[in-house]
Amino acid sequence: MTDVFDAEIKKLIPELRETMLKADGLGLAAPQVSQNIRLIAVRYEDGSLAIINPKIIKKSILKEWGEEGCLSVPHTFGQVKRHKSITIQYLDESGCEKKLHAKGMLARVLQHEMDHLDGVLFIDKAKNIFDDRKE
Repeated sequence: MTDVFDAEIKKLIPELRETMLKADGLGLAAPQVSQNIRLIAVRYEDGSLAIINPKIIKKSILKEWGEEGCLSVPHTFGQVKRHKSITIQYLDESGCEKKLHAKGMLARVLQHEMDHLDGVLFIDKAKNIFDDRKE
């Protein structure tokens, strides 16, 4: 996988954001749109944040269960145990190294999207999986 900042990533960032927002998602990873790049977009504050080559550098010992769904697995939800807080190191869309401390829903979304970069879907970790069309 590409782990450097290049023109391909710069071109993909707005497309990834647009796809995420159009689908009303909280996050989207490049592999979800068939791009083998370590890039994710997440809703952040009043907009979105592009995160390139993220790495978790610190995580809480405490974990919590929470319901997750995914644009890649429509209508499917389940309970996933995630770290309550994490700190990531990444490149922003200008290629500058950054750190971000996240807790709550943002920490969950980041962990979920970073799993996609490693080929892991939430259903690989989830318990009590259900299809919301069968309710």
